[in-house]
Amino acid sequence: MSSEKEQTPPADHCHAVGLIIFILGVGTLLPWNFFMTASQYFNGRLNDANITENGMTKDYNYDSWMALLSQLPLLMFTLLNSFLYQWVKERFRVAFSLVLIFVLFSLTAALVQVPMKPDTFFSVTMATIWFINMCSAVLQGSLFGVVGLFPPRYSTLFMSGQGLAGIFAALAMLLSILSNADKNAAALGYFITPCVATLGTLLCYLMLPHLKFARFYLNRSQTDGLETALTLLNDTVEKSPNQNSKEVMAKETNQQRSSVLAVFKKIWLMAFCVTCVFAVTLSVFPVITVRVQTIYTENEAWKKIFTCVCCFIVFNAMDLLGRSAPSFVQWPSERSLLFPVAVLLRLIFIPLLMFCNVQNSKLPVFFSHDCAFVIIMAMFSFSNGYLASLCMAYAPQFVKNADRETAGSLMTFFLVLGLAVGASFSFLLGRLV
Repeated sequence: MSSEKEQTPPADHCHAVGLIIFILGVGTLLPWNFFMTASQYFNGRLNDANITENGMTKDYNYDSWMALLSQLPLLMFTLLNSFLYQWVKERFRVAFSLVLIFVLFSLTAALVQVPMKPDTFFSVTMATIWFINMCSAVLQGSLFGVVGLFPPRYSTLFMSGQGLAGIFAALAMLLSILSNADKNAAALGYFITPCVATLGTLLCYLMLPHLKFARFYLNRSQTDGLETALTLLNDTVEKSPNQNSKEVMAKETNQQRSSVLAVFKKIWLMAFCVTCVFAVTLSVFPVITVRVQTIYTENEAWKKIFTCVCCFIVFNAMDLLGRSAPSFVQWPSERSLLFPVAVLLRLIFIPLLMFCNVQNSKLPVFFSHDCAFVIIMAMFSFSNGYLASLCMAYAPQFVKNADRETAGSLMTFFLVLGLAVGASFSFLLGRLV
C-alpha cells in the first residue's frame, strides 16, 4: 500500500507548477523575439550617419544577419547540450544561461545611450546576438529536457509560454512606436523589459524544485531506474547467489538510460516533423512578411504600425493559440500517417506569402488586400504553433521515463535545425521577391 501511495503524484496546487513552466517557456524565447521585433530600432540606428564617401547608404541587411547569427549558435550549442548534458548539472546550465542573458540584455540597453559608429554598433550587436543565442540554446535544451519529465500537457504549457514571448515582444514594440517619448528613451524602456523578465524567469526556475508536485516528477526518472535495478538485483541474487551483487546492480543501473542514437531511432519521425515545421516558418518569417505593405498608403498612422500589428502581433497571437490548442484536442495522433502529411502541407504557405503585397516584388501580386495577408498569416502561424507543440508533446511518449530528458534535448536540437535551415533558405527567397 505504501509503495502505491508513493507512486501517486501529489496535486499541483493552484496550478503553480504549470504556471512556472509556462513562464519558463516565455523566458526561453525572449532573446530571439526582442531582437527580431526591434528591427526598426536597429535598422534606423544603422542607417543614421552611415553615408559612404560616394554618397550611397550602406545596407547592413540586419534582418538576414540577425536570423543567421541567431540560428547558428542555437544549432551548435543545442547539439552540444544534447551530448554533454550528463557531465554538467542541469541547474548550473539553466542558472548560468539566464544570468548571462540578463547581462547581455543589460549591455544592449546601456548601448542605447552610447553614440557609436554604425560599423562598430553592427559588430557589437551581432556579437551580442551570437552569445545571447548561445545561452538560449543551452537554456532551451535543458528546460525541454526537464519539461519532458512531466505529463504531456506541461510540454504544451511550455510551448504556449514560448508563444507568449512573441506577443510580449511585439506589444512592447508597439508601445514603443506609439509612445511620445524620444527614440532613445523608447528603446531603453524596450530593452529594460526583457532584463526584468529574465530575472523573473530565473526566480521561477529556482522555485520549481521546492514544489512537491514538481519534485515527484523531477526525481521519478532516477527513482524508476533505481527501483528497476533493485528488482533485477534481487532476481539475479536469487538465481545466482555466488555472483557479486554490487557488480550486478551497477550493470543494471547503467542500462536504464539508453544511448542518444537509440533514443533518436524511436523519435526520428517527430524530429523530422518539428524540423519541417520550423524550416517552413523561418524561410518566410520575418524576411518576407516584414516586406508586405498595406494598400492604405495614404493613412500614415496605419502605415506606421502595419508591420508590427499584421506581421508580428498576428503571427505571435495565432501561434500562441496554436500552441495552446493541444491542451483541448490532439489530432492527428502521434502514430497517425496524417500527422507528417499535415506537416508537409504547410509548404503551401511559402508561395502564398510570396504572392502577397510585398514591396518592390519581382513576382505578381495575387493577394494585395490587407485582409488577405492577415488571413494567410493567421493560418500560417496557427499551424506552426499547433503542429510544433504536438511534436514536442508526442516525442517523450515514444521513450521510457529515464530517456525523456534525452528525447527532449534531441527534439530541441531538431527544432533549432529547422530554424537554421529556414533562415538559410530565406536568403534565396528574399532574392526571388
